[in-house]
Amino acid sequence: MIDYIQIFKDRNLFNQCTNEKELNNLLNKKKIVFYIGFDATADALHAGSLVQLRAIKTLIRNGHKAVVLLGGGTTKIGDPSGKDSSRKILSYEEIQKNINNFKKIFEHYFRDFKDNITFINNDEWLSKLNYIELLRDLGGHISINRMLTFESVKERLKREQSLSFLEFNYMILQSFDFLYLNKNHECVLQIGGSDQWGNIVLGMEIISKINKSNAYGLTTPLLTTSSGKKMGKTEQGAVWIDQNKFSSYDFYQYWRNVDDSDVEKLLLIFSDLDQNEINKLISEDINNAKKKLAYLVTADCHSDESAQEAENKAISIFEKNVSDNIDEIYFDTITEIKIFEAITSQNLVSSKSEAKRLIEGGGVKLDENQINDINKILTNKDDGKILKLGKKKLFKLKFN
Repeated sequence: MIDYIQIFKDRNLFNQCTNEKELNNLLNKKKIVFYIGFDATADALHAGSLVQLRAIKTLIRNGHKAVVLLGGGTTKIGDPSGKDSSRKILSYEEIQKNINNFKKIFEHYFRDFKDNITFINNDEWLSKLNYIELLRDLGGHISINRMLTFESVKERLKREQSLSFLEFNYMILQSFDFLYLNKNHECVLQIGGSDQWGNIVLGMEIISKINKSNAYGLTTPLLTTSSGKKMGKTEQGAVWIDQNKFSSYDFYQYWRNVDDSDVEKLLLIFSDLDQNEINKLISEDINNAKKKLAYLVTADCHSDESAQEAENKAISIFEKNVSDNIDEIYFDTITEIKIFEAITSQNLVSSKSEAKRLIEGGGVKLDENQINDINKILTNKDDGKILKLGKKKLFKLKFN
C-alpha cells in the first residue's frame, strides 16, 4: 500500500487535504481521475507552478489519470484568489494564444506520461452556460454567507479593496468545472495551490448535493524560501518555465544560486532522490548539491541536453574562466553609449528603475571595475570587456 498523502508531505507538496485517510484508501483501491486548472493569464508558466506540476507527476507515475484544465472560460473572468486588485481582462484572442502555448509547455513537461494526461478547455462548457439555468441549478446550493468566509474573498474585503461581482462569480464557475468533470469524466479529486482551498471545497459541496457523490480536494504550498519569501523572481523579472522566454542557462543559474538553507527542501520537491541521498549530497558538498538541483530542474522542464549545456557553460565561465562561452551583446551602429542605456536597451534587467538601482547599489562591474555612475560612457574601446550584473550574469560587449 502506497501512502500517497505521506509522500506529498515528505516531498513538501502538501498544504491541506480533505479526508486524508479516505482519499489515501481510494488512491490505493483504484486508479482515479483528478484535475488541476490553469488560467491562461500569461503566455507561459511561472516557476511557482512547478509545485503543482510535480504533484501531478507524483500521481500519474503511479497510474492515476490527470485532467489538465486549460481555463479558456475562467480566464475571461479573472480569479481573485491571492490578489489585491482585479486582473487585467484579456481579449479572447490573447487567451487562446496563451492556452496554445500552455499546452505546448505541458505536453513537453509530461512527455513521458502522455497516456495518463488529458487536456480540456473549460470554455467548451462555460461559454454555453445559460445564466438563468446556472442560477436555477446551482444558486440554491450556494450560501453567500459561506462564500464570504473564504480567504480569497475575506482578505480583499478586510483590506477594503474592491471585489467586483465579476470576480465574485469566479468561484461559482470553478465549482461548476469540478461538478462538470465529476459528472462527465468521473473526476473525484481537484488539486490546486493553497489559495484555491475555498473554491475547491465549494465545488466538493456542490458535487455532494447535486451529483450525490464524494469528491476530494488537495492543495499544494506556495514555493517559498526558508525565510518565507516567494520564489520565482530575478533581477530580470519572472522565472518562466518556457525555454523561449527564459533560457536554459538562466534557468539553471537561478536554481544553482538558491540559498544553502533551501537546497534540501527544493531537492525534495523537484527531484526523485530519496532523503538519504539528499542528506549525503548536502553534507559532502553544498555546491555540488546545488548543481544537482539546477541540473535536475532544468532537465525536467527543458531537456537533459539543455541542462548539460547550461551546466557546461556555467563551469567554463565560473570555474575555468573561459570567456568565449559568455553571451555577447552587440552595439553595431554606435561608438559610445551610457551604461544605463546599454543595460536597458538590451533588456538585461526588467525595468529602468531596476537598472538604476543595480548601478547605484554597486551591482554592476566592467571587467573587475565597479560602476556606480549611471552616466558612465561605454565606447568601442570597451569592446571585448565583460559586463557583470549582480553576482552571476555576465555579458561580453561587442562594438564594431
